[in-house]
Amino acid sequence: MNFIDPEQCKILVVDDRSASRMTAVALLSVEGYDIIEADSGPAALESVKQNNPDLILLDVMMPDMDGFEVCRQLKQAEPTRLIPIVFVTALNDRRSRIRGIEVGADDFLTKPFDHLELTARVKSLVRQKRLNEDLDHAEQALISIARTVESRDPNTGDHCERLVARGEAFGEYLGLSRAQIRDLMWGGYLHDIGKVGIPDAVLLKRGKLTPEEWEIMREHVIIGDKICQPLRTMRGVRPIIRHHHERWDGSGYPEGLVGDEIPFLAQVFQAIDIYDALTSERPYKPAFSPEKALEIMAEETERGWRNPKLMERFWEFIRKTEMGDSPLPRVDNRVLSARDRGAIAQGWSMASS
Repeated sequence: MNFIDPEQCKILVVDDRSASRMTAVALLSVEGYDIIEADSGPAALESVKQNNPDLILLDVMMPDMDGFEVCRQLKQAEPTRLIPIVFVTALNDRRSRIRGIEVGADDFLTKPFDHLELTARVKSLVRQKRLNEDLDHAEQALISIARTVESRDPNTGDHCERLVARGEAFGEYLGLSRAQIRDLMWGGYLHDIGKVGIPDAVLLKRGKLTPEEWEIMREHVIIGDKICQPLRTMRGVRPIIRHHHERWDGSGYPEGLVGDEIPFLAQVFQAIDIYDALTSERPYKPAFSPEKALEIMAEETERGWRNPKLMERFWEFIRKTEMGDSPLPRVDNRVLSARDRGAIAQGWSMASS
């Protein structure tokens, strides 16, 4: 429903001049909104903590802390990033508007207020906030499902949390956009969400899967993609969920994509996922050292499973962040002991779960 009850909406009016606040308060009170006032930037930040408003009308030119800084702080904080902020100013120059957009402003109003314009914009932005909150709740529900899936297998530990942290770090190392890094981080939580549809007899089986069980296991990427399909905010995450088990030479699944047919973020995520699986203890193998993990990944790259150029960047990243710039891994079929090869052969189907 698009109906909004003004009596349930709180609006924070921030202006160091009482006359300006009174004008906004008078216009919005007539519409039935619950109005809160603040006369400075610091007072506004404190009021937001205490009152959690649905929208903020924010003056730009204030002493000590101007509206730009107030907006920047609120938009960077997770609890307040969804609150719409409307800059109210007598300034109508292009530079001020550009700066306002840069710090995250949602809209602009110029003094003196036009009553109809003010109320129309407030209603529109409050409605958008409610929709964003619904999406945010849906995303959090997906994460809860993903955590439940992870908790079904006690051997994976904090796998998802490590993928999120390393995804952010590697994404920044590659110079990816904030949107791409966000998708990588979401992928850390949601990449295996489709395993909610895999029977425990298959998902938690110790040892090698039968061909029939392996076909069931492969379905988890399709199931996960379908779970996230209704949410538009998951558009950038779905290729990670669906394709993080593809291989550079086309021997992966679910579609056997070859080379750059594999979405780039899925390739990036795959490197992070496999490295974490290798450096974590599992029932079928010990936790390998970073050096040995990179050696195994180098061998797999030699076989044609991974993107060679991307793997070089990943090796450089791990060397600098976790190994103190130690030498690059050598591609040598003798790197692994017979015991290690046997362990991987038994359990690799679950190594990146």
